[in-house]
Amino acid sequence: MNDSSRVLNLATRAGHILLENGAEISRVEETMERISHHYGENDENFFVLSNGIFTTGNSYSKVEFIPIKGAMLDKVVYVNQLSRDIVIYDIPIDEAEKRLDEIESAPSKPMWEQLLATALGCAGFCAIFGGGYVDCAASVIAGLCLYSFVLFVGSPYLSKTLSNICGGLVGTIVCILLHSLGFGSNLGNMIIGTVIPLIPGVAFTNGLRDIANEDYLAGTIRLLDALMMFFCIALGVCLTFISHSWIAGGMIQLTGTLTDPATYHFPVQLVSAFIGTSAFAVLFGVPRKHYIASGFVGMLGWLVYMLIVRYTPMSVIGGTFFAALCVTFLSNFCARRRRCPSTVFLICGIFPLIPGAGVFWSSYYIVSQQLKSALSSGMIAVGVTLAIVFSIIIVSNIFQRKK
Repeated sequence: MNDSSRVLNLATRAGHILLENGAEISRVEETMERISHHYGENDENFFVLSNGIFTTGNSYSKVEFIPIKGAMLDKVVYVNQLSRDIVIYDIPIDEAEKRLDEIESAPSKPMWEQLLATALGCAGFCAIFGGGYVDCAASVIAGLCLYSFVLFVGSPYLSKTLSNICGGLVGTIVCILLHSLGFGSNLGNMIIGTVIPLIPGVAFTNGLRDIANEDYLAGTIRLLDALMMFFCIALGVCLTFISHSWIAGGMIQLTGTLTDPATYHFPVQLVSAFIGTSAFAVLFGVPRKHYIASGFVGMLGWLVYMLIVRYTPMSVIGGTFFAALCVTFLSNFCARRRRCPSTVFLICGIFPLIPGAGVFWSSYYIVSQQLKSALSSGMIAVGVTLAIVFSIIIVSNIFQRKK
């Protein structure tokens, strides 16, 4: 019989790694219970929040604060697999602790891979949101400047809040500079493509999943964190526009979302969605063997969105609902076929549907004093969010009943 404290400490460490790197609350609790039950600890109690774990058991109690950070989804995959291997192969606790040490100390993706993914992601998302080829190239340049700032200045020296504000500033300044030099025609799409790497996709998606799983407190905290990051990015963009208006003597006039004819066609849109989603699989730390599958999930979801928005009377909200249904279903399907958490595919696949463009346009309309347009954009962003929530709830319930 293994020592009770040692077993519960192992389970808590596993939960810590999962929660810190982008797992949803239900998965953290399920994994911790699986490990503790296998080693004979059935009287434990785990209480998991979005930023903390409370563990109690036989003469054991521990409280851990876990700050909400980014994501390394490969660690989520490996810890999830370790917990299953413990049950299937009856792994001794010594070996389990050693494997957990290796997972915990695993490095992040190489810098060159992150920068390449940033370039491809900015170009891909600029295209799917309507930018032309030159706009995409401008987003690549500005996106690399922004992500280099995040890697070398923001992450090491600044808080998450200040890093996102400054990131929004840097990306928007570079886009305005390139646009003023005649490089790129649609400034709005250039900026949206540039700031995409800052969008808190993990916190946003997991907040929605936690709410769908009835973990309302944890889901609300994560959504508030995501909303705070959206606000910080928007603040950085707004400060740049306001400063530029003081210098230039007037606000830059943008005419709303414009779609370039060169990137409007389905083949370009689908390739862009595949490249963009696969790129963010890199930035979210997805294991390399799942890059292509993640890209296909995002691409098929975007295909559904385009078909509905272009060829039916439904609005953007309706298109988002059915596209999110498709993404959530495919994520669960791929998770079962490839034996890994659905989070890997859902966070990446849902990314094109997250209302990041709506946040940008709401911010711009506010600083340019177009309040009716700002309210309209904001309401659409809320509607898109609710559409994603309901789609996740529906598909999650279907798959839970199949278990």
